[in-house]
Amino acid sequence: MTTPEIEEFAKLLVEKVRDAAIQSNDRRLGANHAIAKRWKEAASGGSPEVFAKMLIPDIVDDTLFYLLHAIDDGLLKLSFIASNGKAVDLSTEGLSELAGWYIGSDGWRARYAKERFVEE
Repeated sequence: MTTPEIEEFAKLLVEKVRDAAIQSNDRRLGANHAIAKRWKEAASGGSPEVFAKMLIPDIVDDTLFYLLHAIDDGLLKLSFIASNGKAVDLSTEGLSELAGWYIGSDGWRARYAKERFVEE
């Protein structure tokens, strides 16, 4: 049995991260969005594997974006303990910029990702 606090965390995580990422990707499909164009090209011209390989990193990146966005907005108040033992309050020390620092053109994804991504 979980506590009310864990349930509150679970509800926020599902609504503000998972559901937000699904809604975002659904909107992309309905719009004249560059990512939607890539997806449609991959779906029409390639195998299911090619299509899936196109979708996976985009959807993962969007989900991480919404996780960081929820932290930026103070909805998920999380701390990180660095390898040196220092605890960092992500909501405060992230300056409400974590999502931008992740997805930006010279952001964390570009600097640290070892797997594929497409920068729009």
